[in-house]
Amino acid sequence: MLLAGCGDSQKSLEKKALELARHIPDLGNLEQSEGWLTEGFYAALDEMVNLPELTPVLHQWEFWYTAADGSAVASDIFTGLNVEKADATHAKAVIKVQPDDTDYEVEEHTMLMEKVNGKWLLADYDDTLEACSNYIANARQEQAVRDAIGDYLVKEIGEQYLKGEICIPVIMFVAAEEEDDTHARFFGDFWVDWYNKDGDTLNTVSGGNHSGCMTLEKQGDGLKVTAFDQTVDGAGNDRSARRIFGSHYDIYHNIHSNQDVRDAARKEAVRNYCRQHGIAAKYIKDYGWPAVEL
Repeated sequence: MLLAGCGDSQKSLEKKALELARHIPDLGNLEQSEGWLTEGFYAALDEMVNLPELTPVLHQWEFWYTAADGSAVASDIFTGLNVEKADATHAKAVIKVQPDDTDYEVEEHTMLMEKVNGKWLLADYDDTLEACSNYIANARQEQAVRDAIGDYLVKEIGEQYLKGEICIPVIMFVAAEEEDDTHARFFGDFWVDWYNKDGDTLNTVSGGNHSGCMTLEKQGDGLKVTAFDQTVDGAGNDRSARRIFGSHYDIYHNIHSNQDVRDAARKEAVRNYCRQHGIAAKYIKDYGWPAVEL
């Protein structure tokens, strides 16, 4: 009775909750849910799914909520529903679903609903907004670290090579250690490559490996590399790598010694650089070797 007096009967609110449940966003096709989500929720999801793939593991976040994506809920059997209205514009719905295959157990999902301009919209589900916000914050932080290290590799290390038209760093993180509130060390397999562009091909001019440990310092709103301990060339390379990487050596060695991993990271770095700078390139070519498709 109290709910009815607030403008939405319990029955109408439950009906709206079930309708919204069928529009829980599929992160692979987010646009289909745009009109059913609050502006803030949609914006957070949109930013998350459009972030560059900094490392493959980051986008595994999408799969944490596959049990609650739109396609799954739409085909499920709803076995229970409870809607509680917090105030005139906010409500919480707990929905129990059981997949069509009854061998699966009943699952319980929570949705937050918000009334905006007279229309009930989905404001969150299964604490996705918090997880999404954390994901974005972590991704921004990693991008800031990558930008600082990439800038150092290009300006400080790249200057040591025969220059081409384009300098692209390749960053493969091994480990990170926080020293204090303003300093952290990042261990990685780092590369620098210079290219000249010929049609849709980037021809390698020069480049090399500079694995090691970089110390980054917070300076104002940004980060700056203040120290770099790198492996040496030649016979002392492995000995210096063991000294620098310490307990992280095995991880480093597994990355550094795997040609497939290095090639994949290089192509990903080149693709991201070309996308960010509007460069039309389909291949990279090392001297004396066939061109490799990006």
